[in-house]
Amino acid sequence: MTITEQLTAAGIIPVIRLDDPENALPLGEALLKGGVNTAEITFRTEHADKAIKLMTDNFPELLVGAGTVLKADQVGLAADAGARFIVSPGFNPKTAHAAIVRELPVYPGVCTPTEIEAAMEYGLNVLKFFPAGAFGGVKTLKALSAPYSMVKFIPTGGVNIGNLADYISCPATACVGGTYIATKELIEGGRWQEITDLCKRSIEIIGECRRA
Repeated sequence: MTITEQLTAAGIIPVIRLDDPENALPLGEALLKGGVNTAEITFRTEHADKAIKLMTDNFPELLVGAGTVLKADQVGLAADAGARFIVSPGFNPKTAHAAIVRELPVYPGVCTPTEIEAAMEYGLNVLKFFPAGAFGGVKTLKALSAPYSMVKFIPTGGVNIGNLADYISCPATACVGGTYIATKELIEGGRWQEITDLCKRSIEIIGECRRA
């Protein structure tokens, strides 16, 4: 099973900012206890690569990727730390190329037809739809999928437990990215059980939608 197939099967990728990389260990445990086996550690902090390495070294069953990858050199840092995939908020040809050269799946952010077509020129057909909520959510996702039926999307930004079912039920959705599962407040407060509970509820919703 490819990385993309694994992410699609999971249905959700928790999007995580870790200011203290040591929180990677209890967080990884909380995710897995909740039935979520994916994680996107964002390069919004200076220790993102360390957090990725801690998580990948200690939880080999967890599919860990790097998010908010803005520059080509960050691809190398992420890969060396053990990241299995790359996610960017926008489409940067240099970043995409760096990931492709490292044979890492890359999911750049898009929100317009022009950006979708630019990414497709690089052979990419699974793209992050970001920021999903600010750009019309499911309604826009359905509109984009009409001319680009060959593309699947990972809507991120504004996804929450309340609208998760709407996104998952959209045929254009591969999986979703969600910051709500492991917010900064939950992580810094050590509220691991709450994270586990959110994981469990998210998995339940995804399962219900896919069985419908």
